[in-house]
Amino acid sequence: MKFTHGIFVIFFCAFVSVTTASGDGLEGKVREHTLKNGMKVLLVERHTSPTVAAWIRFKVGSVNERSDERGVAHLLEHMLFKGTKTLGTRNYAREKPLLDSIEKTAQLLMAEKLKREAADPKKIEELSKKLADLENAAGKYVVKNEVSKIYDKNGGNNYNAFTGKDSTAYMISLPANKLELWAAIESDRLRNAVLREFYTERNVVMEERRRSYDSDPEGKLWESFLAAAYEAHPYGQPIIGWMSDIENLSRTKAESFLHRYYAPANAVVAIVGDIDPDKAIALVEKYFGSLPPGVPVPLVATVEPRQLGERRIEIQEDSEPQFMIGYHKPTIPDRDDYTFDVITMLLADGNNSRLYKKLVVEKQLASDISAFYGPGSRYPNMFVISAVPRSPHTMQEVEEAIYEELELLKREPVSSRELQQILNKLEADEIQSLSSNGGLAYRLTEYESVAGTWRYLTEHRAKVAKVTPADVMDAARKYFVPDNRTVAFIKKRETTR
Repeated sequence: MKFTHGIFVIFFCAFVSVTTASGDGLEGKVREHTLKNGMKVLLVERHTSPTVAAWIRFKVGSVNERSDERGVAHLLEHMLFKGTKTLGTRNYAREKPLLDSIEKTAQLLMAEKLKREAADPKKIEELSKKLADLENAAGKYVVKNEVSKIYDKNGGNNYNAFTGKDSTAYMISLPANKLELWAAIESDRLRNAVLREFYTERNVVMEERRRSYDSDPEGKLWESFLAAAYEAHPYGQPIIGWMSDIENLSRTKAESFLHRYYAPANAVVAIVGDIDPDKAIALVEKYFGSLPPGVPVPLVATVEPRQLGERRIEIQEDSEPQFMIGYHKPTIPDRDDYTFDVITMLLADGNNSRLYKKLVVEKQLASDISAFYGPGSRYPNMFVISAVPRSPHTMQEVEEAIYEELELLKREPVSSRELQQILNKLEADEIQSLSSNGGLAYRLTEYESVAGTWRYLTEHRAKVAKVTPADVMDAARKYFVPDNRTVAFIKKRETTR
């Protein structure tokens, strides 16, 4: 089972006609239904194949974590694949007392380790051994990957999940006649989840952190960039959590987070494919309708203070130089967010974009360059340019060339030809991303969750089309200023003899 993190998930799929796949063709095709407990259901009937994609997205991510539970949303994503009171266990009645003893022992062990230098080594050794013995005893009742195996036997694929800053999503594609199986399993997961093998899985996540961040220069660069760019807002914290955060996550904390937020009031369901919408709604009502509504996720109150000067972060690594330049910007539904869609595509979307042509093709200053938003979209975020200098050129040369292009946006209006090319490419990209059942389910749940309505899909291109050359110049002058800039770069560590 693979886990995908971050805000970009791309579905590569077969091309279908504009009328059935594009955002413009969705009006009238999306059926909306809201359960009494608050769960929002979006359905799209497509009979191109006898399959269906089913997604559940919760409006909760790492941005909603308290300071004492950083990393819990990501770890909980892993844990919800461990089964329920009936799935993933040979005998839950005998397993539960062992799970309770594991939690008590783990809490004592963590408390002792928190004493740092004053901790009793002998006590740590005894508690560690007891915890291992209890986990081995509880493991005898575990049925590994039972839910995954059930889906596999019934033709399911793409059984997966990912955690982002703003939301957490669980998905599956399966034969259309197995939709009731999905409803039964996923409603049971919400009602009766058991976070078994918690501390074993916590070790897996710690290893993931070592591999993907602590030992990976690019991961370390992104993490350091965000920590520098955000002084107050939780967008600056890593989704996976800092290592010390993960080490002190307990099953009790994870269960508290689960019960607080993984509820119908915070859930958006998308079912796309070979369905009868009325029958699909009846299934959702049957299996999910009796779940308690829960409490809506509260909005993050912290507002990132206005940046008062450029911030520069240097990371020394045994790797080739690369860097990121970021500028704070507003998010949807602010009009400037649509202007940044134009700026992003204009500067670094494809081989014909300005930065790619100028720095990679013509001047050959960089071997790669890209631009994107991050790290989330629910709250004000960052416009980021990432580049890798091409030897023998330096980061300073590439950085100065990037600033020249940004200054050009302030002085010279974007041509109508460039704007039209952006709209054409935007339409093509939308068609591609929506042409698969999974791609459409992803977009529907994403925008319903973050933008507040799935209709962002149908409105987006029209709003981008209203962006004028003057809007681009105004945004460039407003946001592309040194005081609003954060730069993080990797400098190759010098070897000493």
